[in-house]
Amino acid sequence: MKTLVLGIGNTILTDDGVGCKVAQRLEERLKGHPDITVKETSLSGLSLLDEVAGYERLIIIDAIQTKSGKPGDIYKLSPEDFKIGHMAVVHDLGLFSALEMGRKLGMEMPREVVIFAIEAKDMVTFSEKLSLEVEKAIPRAVGRVMREVRRDVGFS
Repeated sequence: MKTLVLGIGNTILTDDGVGCKVAQRLEERLKGHPDITVKETSLSGLSLLDEVAGYERLIIIDAIQTKSGKPGDIYKLSPEDFKIGHMAVVHDLGLFSALEMGRKLGMEMPREVVIFAIEAKDMVTFSEKLSLEVEKAIPRAVGRVMREVRRDVGFS
């Protein structure tokens, strides 16, 4: 299954960059697998269409802030989780609508979307450094994405 692992975030806004930092670590580990591409981006919504077109599966890694989460918590989510309306991910605005629009335009959009969201502590301070709690979550996030990839793609 042709899979895109996409780290989303802004690396100069403290914890908002965690998706990109996880993707950087995954890129080395997944290098050479013909069915897996790892990218990082700060794009969102309709701007993501060109990035995700042509893939069957999309694994997103991004920062999230929930009402009761602890910084560094990691959640595995699906598009259905965002229909509830109790979560606020900076980069999810319009993503699922954009994917649907891409399908209507005849673009080959991922049929399956999995989101690994890492609870952020600070997403507004200008800094390239993550908070300590979020930094410590990176190896766990890498492990969870690797297990997801191995499960469906057969990567060893």
